[in-house]
Amino acid sequence: MTKPITSRIEGVALTTKANVYFDGKCISHSFEAADGSKKTVGVILAATLNFGTGAAELMECVGGSCEYKLAGSDVWVSQSEGDQFSVPANSRFDIRVADNYHYICSFV
Repeated sequence: MTKPITSRIEGVALTTKANVYFDGKCISHSFEAADGSKKTVGVILAATLNFGTGAAELMECVGGSCEYKLAGSDVWVSQSEGDQFSVPANSRFDIRVADNYHYICSFV
């Protein structure tokens, strides 16, 4: 699904220590938005990674591109700036990045 790209989020409480995963191939910062929602904003460098979810997630691409594959699927789906995809709670997904993928992850 494509929507306008989020370029700025006002009134956040940011955790300054970075979340670093997969030997630095994924780096993000956690924050709470003014409405109380919890999110992370980060970048994934060139890699193919597998993530697990606790809460349901909405991934929004704000720069670059990727391909993703949800648990139970054999289909890779392309995503670029302005696109979003949802991942169910307590699930997994694969993500394949050729260059850099900048994202906002909302926990829903």
